[in-house]
Amino acid sequence: MAEFSRVGLIGRLGSDRVQLSLKNLISFLNNRGLDIVLEQETAKVLPGHDMEVCNYEALGKSCDLAIVVGGDGSILSASRALVKYKIPILGVNRGRLGFLTDIVPEEIDSLVGEVLDGKYMVEERFLLEMTVHRDGQWVSGGDAMNDVVVHPGQFIRMIEFELYVDEHFVYGQRSDGLIVSTPTGSTAYALSGGGPLMHPKLDAMVVVPMHAHTLSSRPIVVDGSSDLKIIIAKHNHTKPHVTCDGQTHVITEPGDEILIHKKARKVKLVHPLNHNFYETCRTKLGWSSSFDR
Repeated sequence: MAEFSRVGLIGRLGSDRVQLSLKNLISFLNNRGLDIVLEQETAKVLPGHDMEVCNYEALGKSCDLAIVVGGDGSILSASRALVKYKIPILGVNRGRLGFLTDIVPEEIDSLVGEVLDGKYMVEERFLLEMTVHRDGQWVSGGDAMNDVVVHPGQFIRMIEFELYVDEHFVYGQRSDGLIVSTPTGSTAYALSGGGPLMHPKLDAMVVVPMHAHTLSSRPIVVDGSSDLKIIIAKHNHTKPHVTCDGQTHVITEPGDEILIHKKARKVKLVHPLNHNFYETCRTKLGWSSSFDR
């Protein structure tokens, strides 16, 4: 019996290239005799199909594998929605950099075929869980696979806050904000802020200040099991925003507390056997290859 017999398809909306790759993928999976389920929003870009359609919850509960066609942002969205289920996720790249989506459209038949034949590796990635509290009461929250970012919002103005790690006071800071990143997110926004690259297997988070009003402020790497608390200073004139993966956000008030910790459940990403983190960095970030000797 095949390991994957029921496959859920998720595609980035508003892209003709994604639509073309989805059609090719559907044809390939049909030829393999697999059951195909379309995520309900994805189904809207494929008119005239006769496949089963369901929401993320039903897809996560009933499918053996989810294939996401799009960019890293599509993987982030799918991961947040499916993290509560045990379904592994495979990415087909139709975005730009594609750190999380290994397979290019031309390799669908070969590499997706290898995965379906059991030739693949699974990598677990953890997410961050963020909650905002006001006067001791829960206000809002969100999950992030890449990063949680505290920033001024639409106003270009420094914000003031205090950072605590496991209830230990770290510093008070005036800056454009703070990035709290997972190893997955270390190749994203945190990298542009001067943060270090972290191997995906590390159980760690990195805290990256954004244009701090001091020359001594540097990124800090902390244990992945740490509990972080950011207190928005009461005399702030703006209402800082908290953004998860750049896709969901919460507007805070002065005096609010932002709590961040590792989510208990992890996402399972499926990669072809030739997947290599360092090779991905060389390809996507333009690192030099070996010198001739």
